[in-house]
Amino acid sequence: MKNKFVLCILGVLMSLNVLGASQEKKPTLMILPSDHWCEQRFFMTTWDNQGVKVKTADYQKAFLQDRELNQVISKIGQLLTKEGYSLKDAEQETKAVFNRIGEDNVTTSSSSGSAIAESPLDMIKKRAKMDILIQIDWTINRDRSVSFTLEAFDSYTSKRIATSTGTGKASDEIIPVLLEKAVKSKIKDFDKQMDKYYSDLNKRGREIVLTIKCWQNWDGNLETENEDDDELIEVIQKWLKKNTINGAFNLSDATENFAQFEQVRIPLRDKEGDALDARGFAVMLRKHLKSECDLTSKVMTRGLGEAIIIIGEK
Repeated sequence: MKNKFVLCILGVLMSLNVLGASQEKKPTLMILPSDHWCEQRFFMTTWDNQGVKVKTADYQKAFLQDRELNQVISKIGQLLTKEGYSLKDAEQETKAVFNRIGEDNVTTSSSSGSAIAESPLDMIKKRAKMDILIQIDWTINRDRSVSFTLEAFDSYTSKRIATSTGTGKASDEIIPVLLEKAVKSKIKDFDKQMDKYYSDLNKRGREIVLTIKCWQNWDGNLETENEDDDELIEVIQKWLKKNTINGAFNLSDATENFAQFEQVRIPLRDKEGDALDARGFAVMLRKHLKSECDLTSKVMTRGLGEAIIIIGEK
């Protein structure tokens, strides 16, 4: 009888362990208004992308001037939190980023002065490091019903991974409550779409773009050979095969001074369990090039999902 009791307890514990192992950690989200919503309400701004004027959503102005926005994001956030997601505070992260935009914090080369500009949204993504960006758009109809579009984007690749549209019942309730009720009826299907995508990421790895360049004043290039007669580009490819998920990457373009790797599948987390982005992965390669090839290089980024390594100097 005692043995049966012990076996029963062990069986329960094993089942709990299996259940816990099968439940993957939900991704981190941030909710922002859509570009269309910002355009319709004149919450847009223009920023300079290396001499090119680009129009983008002015989230700081939207949070300051629109009374509904915070309430809407809070209501939608509560629905997603109930599904197990953790949320980043969009207003606070936006405020912190826009306070820094006026500062001279663009990374430049000490020799050429070249720089890579980032959009305000890219800066928000990099600071908050959310896995998925949720964008909400809504319209008030004449009968006091609310129509909405909810979209989810991979923050690293900007790929749309889930979408949901609908119209709630007409009512005299405030807009955030109307929108909450309209979205609630669609949230399970929306969650399934994101779950499917994120489960695939856990199996196949996160997708990034990695670009390798050479400084003009460096006396080597990607065809320079080492003691084993391997060209530098081959050394990099061997490292990628060992450090990507299932050796997955695609060399889409290459010259003696330039190489671009697309569909580079990296682990979601590093050895310490922290979220791994394109910059973190590129830093790992930079350290390898320094230790194995005695090469100095600079790491630069565009958002979370694209990194550039420039070989030859800092």
